[in-house]
Amino acid sequence: MATPMTEKRRLKEYAEKFKDKLIKIKVVAFDIDGILTDGGITWWGEDIGFNRTCHIHDGYGFKILRDAGIKVGIISGGDSVGVRKRFIETLKLDFVFLGNEDKREAYKKLLAMGFKDEEVLFMGDEFIDVPLLKRVGFSATVPNASYEIQEIVDYITHREAGDACAREVMDILRYAQNLPVQILEF
Repeated sequence: MATPMTEKRRLKEYAEKFKDKLIKIKVVAFDIDGILTDGGITWWGEDIGFNRTCHIHDGYGFKILRDAGIKVGIISGGDSVGVRKRFIETLKLDFVFLGNEDKREAYKKLLAMGFKDEEVLFMGDEFIDVPLLKRVGFSATVPNASYEIQEIVDYITHREAGDACAREVMDILRYAQNLPVQILEF
């Protein structure tokens, strides 16, 4: 029991440290490859294309945030049948922007939905993510991102890409905003 409590305590400390920024967040956006996945892709044939493996804790984290009123979505240069099925059909995220490595276009659409820079949290790991990471209210990346990326973000996760690193950031946001988690009772 000591290990989870230590991690929870650590995440609550980060939530307190970044509270001024995190309290303003109304929308979260994540890159897929190298954040929600470990960066590996596998060719599954013409019908599916390149497929990825995502962590279930990240998906449930999306649900927790959405239930608390935070808008959740994806901004990714990649695209595939598997990605669309996961993020559009299964998770039914609030927004999904795929297939354009110039992520500024997707970000402009996000702002057009009525959000301000300081209300957006973005997590990315690659040079194509830099314009957003520099502009948003709170930015995060993973430990294996390039050093140039690590130097510009607010937070570097302890968890690796594809290992619920997005959930780590979502939990910090949840602690900072004291967001409720619906726990069913018998």
